[in-house]
Amino acid sequence: MKRIIAIALVAALPTFAAAQEEEGDGFSLMEEGAKLFLRGMMDEAEPALEQLQRLMQDMQPAMREFVQEMGPALNDLLGKVDDLSNYHAPEMLPNGDIIMRRKVPMSPEPDEGEEIDL
Repeated sequence: MKRIIAIALVAALPTFAAAQEEEGDGFSLMEEGAKLFLRGMMDEAEPALEQLQRLMQDMQPAMREFVQEMGPALNDLLGKVDDLSNYHAPEMLPNGDIIMRRKVPMSPEPDEGEEIDL
């Protein structure tokens, strides 16, 4: 959040500079007001950012374990699913199975030993 506020302040500086050239002493009041406003926003956001940082640090071991256990299975799944835009959103069946239906069904591939009548 501090970075966002700092970027916003840096982006606004040319506007403030133009206002100073036009208004002279009035710019210092605008500048001071903007500084106070942004400082207040940073002070309010700081506890939430610290809490988010602690939460991320607490979640890091669990996320690493999840990636280690589920990574190979997810890679296999992505190998079977070509482009996710070809599928509808996943849906859960009453028995708990989760399915992903294709938007346009694939034509069945013939078996190697099966003959095709033309």
